[in-house]
Amino acid sequence: MATLRELKGRIGSVASSEKITGAMKMISSAKMHKAELALKQLRPFRDQIETIIANLLSSDATFSSPLMTARTVEKMAIVIWGSDDGLCGAYNVNIFKQLLVAIAGIRQTLGDGVRITVIPVGAKMAKACAKIAGEGVDVRVPAGVDSKSTDTAVRDFAWSLRDAFTDGEYDRVDMLYMSFKSVSRQRVEHQQLLPVTYDAFAESMGKATAKPYIFEPSPEVIFTRILPMYLLAMVQDVFTENSASEQAARVMAMQSANDNAKKLYDELHLEYNKLRQQAITTELLDILGGQVR
Repeated sequence: MATLRELKGRIGSVASSEKITGAMKMISSAKMHKAELALKQLRPFRDQIETIIANLLSSDATFSSPLMTARTVEKMAIVIWGSDDGLCGAYNVNIFKQLLVAIAGIRQTLGDGVRITVIPVGAKMAKACAKIAGEGVDVRVPAGVDSKSTDTAVRDFAWSLRDAFTDGEYDRVDMLYMSFKSVSRQRVEHQQLLPVTYDAFAESMGKATAKPYIFEPSPEVIFTRILPMYLLAMVQDVFTENSASEQAARVMAMQSANDNAKKLYDELHLEYNKLRQQAITTELLDILGGQVR
């Protein structure tokens, strides 16, 4: 049985842990709301680009772009987003499990001869992906980018994926990330980034108006210039969603840890009071029995 001094030390330690997890929860919550706001600010830009492309596709012009060129898939890349920091529960584990499912599905659909390159974003995800290197799977950690990257770093990363596709390094590029729905709900998403397909604009084309637009410059030139902007918007969107989802997962993990700390604190405090009362009772009995020690 623990002594009063040992229990008092444990109570102090648990109380400190409770304060730390509470503070981390508040910090993560603030970061999550910041990322959520950034996501809301990005969405109109992406929606407008999709609307413009949908209006272009609804016209009589014919379009072609290197970013839409479909090839026989022999080499493909899967960009997977994770976190650089820990204490976010099973966040990285859930995404990594979906990666294994995705690789198995690709093997089944496209054959075992497809060479898959996994591009992990985030130190924790890079460490997990290193375990599956080999057996037709390469792991390539991108330089100069991580899960916290913004602006220039994100743009350069998007352009590197574009160039790798157009240069024939990859025949297809997919994205695997955690989509942010709410604080308590995130979902792993698997999307094809390149080549860009007409299906990506199906919803926007359904909303496109049939007005006779006059395009200046020509629809083909506009389409060629705006498609890379769509690609960049997609990648920016994923980086921001990944950040919001990571912080949401950390909020939930810290909330759970804080609740556990409170429960343990109450249990230890109860045990301490029982032991203290027992010591007082024993001392009183000794006094009453004339056996004061």
